[in-house]
Amino acid sequence: MSMIRDLRAAVRPALRRGHTAQSYDATRDPSASSAIVDCAVYRDGKRVSDHVGPSEAMARVRAEGGFAWIGLHEPTEREFSGIAQEFGLHPLAVEDAVHAHQRPKLERYDDTLFTVFKTIHYVEHTELTATSEVVETGEVMCFTGRNFIVTVRHGGQGSLRALRHRLQDDPELLAKGPSAVLHAIADQVVDGYIAVADAVQDDIDEVEIDVFSASGGAGAGGSRGARRGGDAGRIYQLKREVLEFKRAVSPLLRPMQLLSERPMRLVDPDIQKYFRDVADHLARVNEQVLSFDDLLNSILQANLAQATVAQNEDMRKITAWAAIVAVPTMICGVYGMNFDHMPELHWRYGYPTVMGVIVGICFTIHRSFKRNGWL
Repeated sequence: MSMIRDLRAAVRPALRRGHTAQSYDATRDPSASSAIVDCAVYRDGKRVSDHVGPSEAMARVRAEGGFAWIGLHEPTEREFSGIAQEFGLHPLAVEDAVHAHQRPKLERYDDTLFTVFKTIHYVEHTELTATSEVVETGEVMCFTGRNFIVTVRHGGQGSLRALRHRLQDDPELLAKGPSAVLHAIADQVVDGYIAVADAVQDDIDEVEIDVFSASGGAGAGGSRGARRGGDAGRIYQLKREVLEFKRAVSPLLRPMQLLSERPMRLVDPDIQKYFRDVADHLARVNEQVLSFDDLLNSILQANLAQATVAQNEDMRKITAWAAIVAVPTMICGVYGMNFDHMPELHWRYGYPTVMGVIVGICFTIHRSFKRNGWL
């Protein structure tokens, strides 16, 4: 029961331990794939072999029991072919694992579960711009069998090295077999979603404050008008990044539901209970990501509405000044006609009188527009 109570603490991210486990050394096995990050045999929850290739690891498992965990990073088809043959992996799953760019899913091929996870990493930035990269994606694929688990990672994020170290510090958990490793990977991936969702929420809050603040509101001048256009670009970029986030989270809901609810021979019953916790966290993140999309739509609409209002105000100002300028234009146009008998044309005070009338009328119109908020 102590294993059950400590399961969550064992698989949650924590500080790296001071010691490190021995990694598989490909130079000792010239026939082995250079894509192998680590290869080890675990028996009774303890690591019992180092510096072995996949073939030797499985030979020890078949002879002495336990399970093998082979970790690879971006293997080529040639590098993965030998491992696929050794573990009897289905060609369709192998093709997906090699070429990557798969949507999250759970598939069963004979006695092997093939699971695809999308990892998400938040890209730190000092200022959010219309071209800022907010999230970066990778992939972790797991082939889970009765006595082995093969993990294939794509992308620069989502390393499983620290996770392997933490699991090795909990032999009671590792004794549950490959399904314990599968759960730990799923839990780490979903925990990453939670952290990224919190960071994206901060970016959305920042954009929302800028859009609705006085500096980005209606009635701004030329520089503020440029800022409104920048806000629209930032909002659109955030929507693109949230869409990428959504593509990683939403398709994973069904696989987690199956792992948590449907009995499977390859998943230990004690471990299956804890897939429910992962599924609950994933559902919460999915709701949060969906709310991000709705909120960004509202912010974008508000930003466009503000831009429309600002454009209307600019048109009102232009119209008001055009009305004011029309007065001297009309009067000067009338007196510019070539007629001999114009009113007051030869009067000594005609010019200053006309100029005074122009200034008076323009002042009155300007004051009227100012009072009505057009200027």
